[in-house]
Amino acid sequence: MNVAEDLDKYRAPALDKGLDILELLAATEEGLSQAEIAKSLDRSPNEIYRMLDRLVRRDYVRRTSADRYELTLKLFELSHTTPPIRRLVSQATPVLRRFARDAEQAVHLVIHDRNILVVVAQVDGPGYWNVSIRVGSRIGLVNTGSGHVFLAFASEEERALMLEDHGDKRREKLPAALQARLARVGEQGYEAMASLQVASVINLSVPIFGPLGSVVAALTCPYTERLDKKDAPDQAEALRLLIAAGQDISQRSVTKE
Repeated sequence: MNVAEDLDKYRAPALDKGLDILELLAATEEGLSQAEIAKSLDRSPNEIYRMLDRLVRRDYVRRTSADRYELTLKLFELSHTTPPIRRLVSQATPVLRRFARDAEQAVHLVIHDRNILVVVAQVDGPGYWNVSIRVGSRIGLVNTGSGHVFLAFASEEERALMLEDHGDKRREKLPAALQARLARVGEQGYEAMASLQVASVINLSVPIFGPLGSVVAALTCPYTERLDKKDAPDQAEALRLLIAAGQDISQRSVTKE
């Protein structure tokens, strides 16, 4: 019996159908109609309706007012009940709060989970003005400070796998300018780059190291200069505080494993 036959022997068609729907919706930003889902999966509308009904009732999928379907955060919440992520967020949260208070800036924690970068914790600064990213948001790999940190501290093999997971098949290697930037990030231990998504924001990012010395998360502050408060910490001070916070969380992850 070959591998394909062995896999078919243990198929669960209903489960496969549900997982196909979840994976399809996960790759779609604005949701899909029942007809679009059926067409994409080459299924009958009746098959899709029954499965969608169950997924909606179990809160994995929600039906919008425009009669489209999109994922809820239930899968994200379930992933956070796993011990490693729960432990990391628990250890990091007090440090994030202290940084946000002292730097007067928002800050968020990002992990690389298989093929995505996802924000798993976020704290706003104490003032009225913040640039923050919601928990559960997915962010880019090659165009964000957090992504640069993961790439900079990865081995060549790990970096290639990360790019492949993110569907980046434009080149076998990264552009020379980006390779040089990642080398600099690795040398200095942090990234400080203008946001490619929001004007006037400087993304300050530092690595969080696990017990084995690999990067398990990135800590990022979307720094914005305060024009209404002259005594607010400047970018250099925010970076100093962020580096200290990253070192603190790294130490906690090593000593409390």
